Amino acid sequence: RALVQRASVRGQILDALRTALVTGELTPGAVYSAPALGERFGVSATPVREAMQQLALEGAVEVVPNRGFRVVERGARELAELAEVRALIEVPVMLRLARTVSVERWAELRPLAEATVRAASSGCRATYAESDRSFHRAVLAFCGNEQLVQLADDLHRRAQWPLVGPVRVSGRGQADLLADAAEHMALLDALIARDLDVVRSLVGEHFAGAR
Repeated sequence: RALVQRASVRGQILDALRTALVTGELTPGAVYSAPALGERFGVSATPVREAMQQLALEGAVEVVPNRGFRVVERGARELAELAEVRALIEVPVMLRLARTVSVERWAELRPLAEATVRAASSGCRATYAESDRSFHRAVLAFCGNEQLVQLADDLHRRAQWPLVGPVRVSGRGQADLLADAAEHMALLDALIARDLDVVRSLVGEHFAGAR
């Protein structure tokens, strides 16, 4: 029971830290100690340290011996590279699925697409980030390749971390989030209509402006 409880705390802290990364509360380049973060979250340093080690594996932070963890600084070039890799993985899959998945199954994703619009309307980057990934995961899940879905989701999460510099919704305002969410709705409409030309155009534009 103790192990289960510890894993639960670690999972909650990991979620909280991921949210803090997306919103920019954890500043790129800054070093954070596990004890200090533990005090902030009202827990011991152990689950924080374990969560930060997971983030280190994901490339979000790097270990600074005897000090803690430094949030990785990212620039526009890395963001563009992530968008390119995501496009190489997701675009061909989406085009294949557009030819094979039934209209009824695509229609099942309507609530997820609408959820991204509501999340964008809230202006909360963390809320939008989660709904954005949920929609993309659901689309890719139709391919039946769990490894591909996980890889794409990991890349997507990395693309949501803020760039170096002052964070104002990480450089994206509510209008940008709404535009991104609108592309989800348009993409789903095109998939339901089996309009491959529109699907190809939309996914290309989506990843060109991916963030």
